[in-house]
Amino acid sequence: MKTRLVYGALAAAYFLSWGLFTGVGVVLNVLCLPLLLLPCRESLGPFVRGLIRGLFRLWLRWFQMTRCLRITWLGFGKPFEGRTIYVANHPTLLDATFLLARLPDTICIIKPRLMRSPAVGPMALLGEYVAGEAGIDLIRNVAMKIAAGRSLLLFPEGTRTQPGIALGTLKPGFALIAERAHADVQLIVIRASAGLVPRGRPWWRPPPVLPAHAEFTLDQRWPYDPARRTRDLTAEVERRLSEVLAG
Repeated sequence: MKTRLVYGALAAAYFLSWGLFTGVGVVLNVLCLPLLLLPCRESLGPFVRGLIRGLFRLWLRWFQMTRCLRITWLGFGKPFEGRTIYVANHPTLLDATFLLARLPDTICIIKPRLMRSPAVGPMALLGEYVAGEAGIDLIRNVAMKIAAGRSLLLFPEGTRTQPGIALGTLKPGFALIAERAHADVQLIVIRASAGLVPRGRPWWRPPPVLPAHAEFTLDQRWPYDPARRTRDLTAEVERRLSEVLAG
């Protein structure tokens, strides 16, 4: 009986977490809509990215304060370097929000349908995030932003990992961007509870075991090397990820 009561309280906190996330997000994005018409909206980018990072940090603290989610950060105490492409596996829906709360001045590539959504798109556009349209234009656009000093968070699987496997096949886009921007690649390894919003599980459905757990590890770094081919870099990152996740 006590176990059920504890789970019920944690599940209620989990639901409330998403309610707060959705409510605050909608209000802020509606307020940002008029700012998209400003001719100098690009100058708002650093402020909006800082605001997004701060809001994600508050959300992260809420999860930890309510004890419905335990989060472990390994290696994140070291200073971060600019012009870095952070690549990670993608087991849960929460990966990007938690990482953007910790990484400095980092943009990410989001799905085009989310960029068009009035509940997400305005802040993403003001923060200079990029819609994930395939093609050379996307690579050129993102590489220019990284060359200007920003960092990029990218999930090379392209979607959340398929349940039942440790890692999907990595797409080479991150390596092409790194080559064009002359940027380093930093691997982040994510481990999470199996029921923590994996692919195919609705976001509103709480994990079967609470508190859930997520672990983020700052792993190997590949400095920019003009002699390294993009397919070799892709293979090296995929091999390292597979080795760590299998350990």
